[in-house]
Amino acid sequence: MNVLTLTACLCLAGDSIVACGQKFKIDAPVVLWSDRGGFDAYKAGEAAVQAEKKKGYDLRNGLDDKATLEALRETVDQFVLHYDVCGTSKVCFKVLKDRGLSVHFMLDLDGTIYQSLDLRERAWHATIANGRSIGVEIAHIGAYSLDAVPDKLVDWYAKDADGKTRITIPKRFGEQKWRDPNFIPRPRRPDPIVGEVQGKKLRMYDLTPEQFDSLVKLAAGLAKAFPKIKLDYPRDAAGKLVPRKLADDEFRKFSGVLGHFHVQLNKTDPGPALDWDALIMQARKVP
Repeated sequence: MNVLTLTACLCLAGDSIVACGQKFKIDAPVVLWSDRGGFDAYKAGEAAVQAEKKKGYDLRNGLDDKATLEALRETVDQFVLHYDVCGTSKVCFKVLKDRGLSVHFMLDLDGTIYQSLDLRERAWHATIANGRSIGVEIAHIGAYSLDAVPDKLVDWYAKDADGKTRITIPKRFGEQKWRDPNFIPRPRRPDPIVGEVQGKKLRMYDLTPEQFDSLVKLAAGLAKAFPKIKLDYPRDAAGKLVPRKLADDEFRKFSGVLGHFHVQLNKTDPGPALDWDALIMQARKVP
């Protein structure tokens, strides 16, 4: 199946994530792997094994299929943020499946959170962080150098007649349906943000307001379910975001919310446009 033939399902979302079979309400739209229209990493993993690829998931180190939530809480202490460079969650899931990879959550443009497997499982999304982390792939086309040719942002972002910025999904990605048929995806800020990650100056647009709201609630919910995940990000001596891969000792000691670029030198996601301060401050205020 290629991207052109992919179709999206209008899904009835719940409001809870699942860890060790237990549900945790986060008050954001959640579609589970077992729901109609959900993305099932278990089936994807089986397909990957049959294709002699790397398995897309497995049980976390030291845990078995009867692992308790208490045991899982001792293991998990990081929440890793990615952008998927696919633009939509349905395309992201196909790419992960084809590569024999997986992630716990995918966050679509309209704020829908897709959970693809129970959080007791180790997903393959961030190398050395896999055993201790939960990962989310945020639907986003990504960040690029200022002189990138061709400019991929032009394919995805355009101005309406009234001058408002909107996200335009290229036709080659197939039909996209949203929970709200009137939904128009727009970035939180109308213009691209320029910032430095891994020593490179990059340009990207912000998340949609719906994505950001769901990400806040997901981070807050995970911190409640897994107390070792602190609602904070890697900071330098001045209290600012560390915009690079953490040194081995820094990574070993860090418990909280971090970017893929904090884990691997060859990664720049979730990019310079993520509003880390707003994310953490708002997540801390979630009741």
